[in-house]
Amino acid sequence: MLRRLAIGILTLCLLVVPVTAEEDYIHWVDFDISRAALQCALDLDIQSQGEEKAISWIDILAVAATRCGGKNPSVAQVKRAAEDLKKDAPPEEFLAEQAKYYRYYREAYQAALGGLVGNFAIGVPDEETGELTWKPQYGLKAFSPIAAGYGYGHYDDFGNSRTYGFARKHLGNDLMGALGTPIVAVESGTVEALGWNQYGGWRIGIRSNDRKRYYYYAHLQKDHPYADGLQEGDSVQAGDVIGFMGRTGYSTHENVNNIDAVHLHFGLQLIFDESQKECNSEIWIDVYDIISLLDSHRSSVRRNAQTGQWERIYPFRDLDT
Repeated sequence: MLRRLAIGILTLCLLVVPVTAEEDYIHWVDFDISRAALQCALDLDIQSQGEEKAISWIDILAVAATRCGGKNPSVAQVKRAAEDLKKDAPPEEFLAEQAKYYRYYREAYQAALGGLVGNFAIGVPDEETGELTWKPQYGLKAFSPIAAGYGYGHYDDFGNSRTYGFARKHLGNDLMGALGTPIVAVESGTVEALGWNQYGGWRIGIRSNDRKRYYYYAHLQKDHPYADGLQEGDSVQAGDVIGFMGRTGYSTHENVNNIDAVHLHFGLQLIFDESQKECNSEIWIDVYDIISLLDSHRSSVRRNAQTGQWERIYPFRDLDT
């Protein structure tokens, strides 16, 4: 009797204990924010740092996107969002029934933009001793992938058709420039991929420190695609030279120039769960306006005449990592 009672109690316990569901995560992001809206939100973020209540550009953009359904918020909507965030009420309160969408946009934009703005320091050498003095700053700490002093052109070509191998969409932004143009790391992170890919030629994949962003640099220069000594697993700082522009790719054979025009293919993949890293449902976003924003912040580099190594003119430290 006692045995049957114990079995019955155990069965009841098994029935009422909840089964832990697989953790949910974002499966798609349609990033549609203009350069003007990005710049406005960034300026408002920086301005607020000296005020009583600092506001994040990501929060600003998330509120603005919530109100317009994520379809390219206007500068006026961005400014309104900033004013609302300065008040005492949290977004969940003043957005009312739209608050559930705010949570989505904030997580999505945090993944897309989370490492671009923050605290950093620039090393300024003493004129006599050469000793560095580190000057902390707050603002745009990510860099354009094209080093300072080198020209390039681009247009919004995300989603255009590509046919090599199979019909597919272009999941990046092509920056047209001169052969050998130094390419720099947009954000600090770890080199996850280095080597030949038949579609991207010589390419580099860098994962952000928070592991939400995977930056893809492709079609690098034949014979000398990478900065000397760069290897998988290396940590790089935003603005470090990582490679050189070329036109390699579209071949199963390594070190082949099969791309018609010299350019950098720059792509950004968002990763909310590791299962999304390499699969049929990867999240690549349109980076055209992000690249346009970063054009105002380009890394000054030079080639050391004695060592032949590329180096930064102004040493950089990311103070948030």
